[in-house]
Amino acid sequence: MPRMTAARAAVEILKLEGVTNAFGVPGAAINPFYAALKAGGGIDHTLARHVEGASHMAEGYTRSRAGNIGVCIGTSGPAGTDMITGLYSAIADSVPILCITGQAPVAKLHKEDFQAVDIASIAKPVTKAATTVLEAAQVPGVFQQAFHLMRSGRPGPVLIDLPIDVQLTEIEFDPETYQPLPVYKPAASRAQIEKAIGLLLASERPVIVAGGGIINADACELLVEFAELTGTPVIPTLMGWGVLADDHELNAGMVGLQTSHRYGNANFLESDFVLGIGNRWANRHTGDLAVYTKGRTFVHVDIEPTQLGRIFAPDLGIASDAKAALELFVEVAKELKAAGRLPDRSAWAASTQERKARLQRRTHFDNVPLKPQRVYEEMNRAFGPETRYVTTIGLSQIAGAQMLHVYKPRHWINCGQAGPLGWTIPAALGVATADPEGQVVALSGDYDFQFMLEELAVGAQHNIPYVHVLVNNSYLGLIRQAQRNLDINFQVNLEFENINSPELGIYGVDHVKVVEGLGCKAIRVTEPDQLLPAFEEAKKLAAEFRVPVVVEAILERVTNISMGAAGIDAINEWEDIATEPGHAPTSIRPFVAS
Repeated sequence: MPRMTAARAAVEILKLEGVTNAFGVPGAAINPFYAALKAGGGIDHTLARHVEGASHMAEGYTRSRAGNIGVCIGTSGPAGTDMITGLYSAIADSVPILCITGQAPVAKLHKEDFQAVDIASIAKPVTKAATTVLEAAQVPGVFQQAFHLMRSGRPGPVLIDLPIDVQLTEIEFDPETYQPLPVYKPAASRAQIEKAIGLLLASERPVIVAGGGIINADACELLVEFAELTGTPVIPTLMGWGVLADDHELNAGMVGLQTSHRYGNANFLESDFVLGIGNRWANRHTGDLAVYTKGRTFVHVDIEPTQLGRIFAPDLGIASDAKAALELFVEVAKELKAAGRLPDRSAWAASTQERKARLQRRTHFDNVPLKPQRVYEEMNRAFGPETRYVTTIGLSQIAGAQMLHVYKPRHWINCGQAGPLGWTIPAALGVATADPEGQVVALSGDYDFQFMLEELAVGAQHNIPYVHVLVNNSYLGLIRQAQRNLDINFQVNLEFENINSPELGIYGVDHVKVVEGLGCKAIRVTEPDQLLPAFEEAKKLAAEFRVPVVVEAILERVTNISMGAAGIDAINEWEDIATEPGHAPTSIRPFVAS
């Protein structure tokens, strides 16, 4: 039997499980693992500037392609605690990432050794498993189980903590005989699917709420096939955006209090039956449950049994992987169609598209400083259907989801539930690492951008090109808008007069200088007609220099973005809605007046 250090065995298992990329920061307690990583070869490593950044890079990498599992690595103590935010973000959105940390020697645990923290206990609530390996011979089994857990059931992250002496201990391990454990995923029965379709057929105005679980299951083509067979309009959730193209005749728009379309909410409120697949009824999607559920029958399909009934009790709950369920949904629907038993839903589907043309928000403004809506309008012109958008939280994300267009799965990569500021830059680097020839476009407000902007240097060092759209109003915009309910405007102002860049006025941080100082390219835009040329130039610069390119748009200080605080029937349209075609020139459907 071959002998090698436990650290080397761990590296060999990573490769055998399909890992080709890792993101991290070395340190004393994880250096033996890094030595094995170097000696073993076969895994490209990206050196982050912050360990939290490494965890978000791993997230972006996983979210980009079916089957990817991002790996983030750090030393003992604060490295692990820094990555907790990434683990929380990953488990909240059902994203498998593997976090590997170094640890003090086994004999020093619980003796307050330098940087010896019980990271496994800290990480347990935000992982599927968190283990400090105390015996070197257990390392192969712990890594094997980690990949099994990450891929089985509802996907999620795992943390493995390796004491330095465990890493260095030689064990017997033969990579040639290693095999990944079988993946477990629950599957719907034929009887369950027939009952669900029976409820659908009994309705008049059905919709499918398509969640991120469909994307996780790589089942988007099956979802589209089922929708087309039955003529059922589809409402993607924020995490499911891209399951079918925005311009598909059955795409009825997104629903919710924030990241929603006017027509999406209106279409949902007209429905009488809802088939939710791979979604979790997030509160920003549903709003007031009394409004959301009134007069509707619900079927909920989810891979995690405890999700069924967690938010409200569906009329029928089915514990199943989305792909397994959709295969049966398509099979049964084909049989019903052949038997002539599927009703004609064309009038209902057409009505959803009529609302799509009529109920739009205005994007075309010529104001200086810029209104953010114009930025998204020009992004629609500049960035085509192949674009992968990356963003996290704030008014920029909310307005972007209301006004941008997505055409493919995994082309809207959003930290949905956790929403940590600073996520966007490192996540975009992870996405661009997974898709080096693709067009990756990140979107941030100024505060999200400033949280982890040091990670731009990673893009410069490792030649990871992408375009980053930075909308700058020098405000914590979403928090300011929320503070209106309390009649305050407190500690949300970011403006100051920069003594080194007086031309900025009160906009404070000179992002162009900072970005250039980190080895990247930057363009500042102050006029609406400059936006499209700037985006085109950014694409050229990214391709030429192979670094991140930031386009900063200087916005008006205050813009209130459409959202509600109660039900999806009571969204406050703070800004103008479209009343003529020129108001929304890049909308999916040409505007039609009421």
